[in-house]
Amino acid sequence: MTVHRFTVLFAALGMACLWPISTRGQQEPEPQTAETELQITEGELLDVEVTVYDVNAPDIDQPLKIVEFEAVSIGRLTKYMVLLPQDYETSEKRYPVLYLLHGLLQNYTVWPVMGVPEYVKKYDLIVVMPDAGNSWYINWSQSADGEYNNWEDFIVYDIIHSVDQTFRTVPSREGRAINGLSMGGYGAITIGLRHPTMFSSIGSHSGALGYARNARMRLETGQAPEPNVIPPPMNEDRDADVSDLVSIPGFTMQHERYPNGTAFTTVNECNAYDPFFLITKVPARMLPHIYLDCGLDDSLLGVSQEFATQLLANNIPFTYGQTPGEHRPSYWSREVAQSLAVQYAILQRNVRVWEFRQAEAEAAAAAAAEAEDQPDKERSQASPNGS
Repeated sequence: MTVHRFTVLFAALGMACLWPISTRGQQEPEPQTAETELQITEGELLDVEVTVYDVNAPDIDQPLKIVEFEAVSIGRLTKYMVLLPQDYETSEKRYPVLYLLHGLLQNYTVWPVMGVPEYVKKYDLIVVMPDAGNSWYINWSQSADGEYNNWEDFIVYDIIHSVDQTFRTVPSREGRAINGLSMGGYGAITIGLRHPTMFSSIGSHSGALGYARNARMRLETGQAPEPNVIPPPMNEDRDADVSDLVSIPGFTMQHERYPNGTAFTTVNECNAYDPFFLITKVPARMLPHIYLDCGLDDSLLGVSQEFATQLLANNIPFTYGQTPGEHRPSYWSREVAQSLAVQYAILQRNVRVWEFRQAEAEAAAAAAAEAEDQPDKERSQASPNGS
């Protein structure tokens, strides 16, 4: 176990949302605990303590970590899993990062089960797997009971800052990709399109891409915004059998993992999180690479095909696949190998550009330092005693 601190520059340069539409409603929840009393403003520096645990998994050869810290955006303790390259602890290199977002009723443990550690062995790549509950990865319009449900900010600010300052990453757009399945596929595409300066590749497996559009259609027909329905506690024995390393106080049982509030209350808020709307607003030169796939027997196939059709109609480059399969782990376990290969290739291409720019910057800095020292050297040589 390792404990250290990292500093968050909240809303740091280059991480501001392209569409900073307020989606938090008119009233912010009252802080209920010392943790949620911390009010932050853009540009403020925050010190955050993190604890890094080593995980020994019998079938995983690479270094595997679980990171625990207090996330400012959601006002609660959180954890994420990190899979490091096999040579990470013996090298000094920086590595690109792939963020994998889980689906509804899941957590980050689904990714190792689906074979990600085995598939990623051949790549110099850090894989980060956050836990966002059943949040849909958005900043909720309204939250109740003192909750802070800013789950987009949680990914974009808390998680990425923590990863970049805890591990040797390529801390720029060129070195980041994001993908997810089902709810996480929607989250990855939406976050990627809302923050195109942060990711060079975004992806979706069986993504529920119509989530915000469906909410907008309800509002446009005059229906009232729908508060989130939190199910009663069930299967408590199963949920209670979660290891202490994975469990999060107040966020382990399924009924605890649903945001208490309303996702969208206006049409504008729905548009701000609708991939079909967002894709028309990102300038072509800023668009990240897009990866999509869905099973032919999946009920979400239609919405994936519709999104792919929109990309084709607008001459937007993307990678698309549809193969036999349902909305099940057996399909994702197979297809995640494909998306890893595609997104890693995109990252490698972009990281080479980043490395070239870094080398240029270092050379320019060295030249500037030498030029600054030159007058001192000339004065030293001109002095009578040569000193």
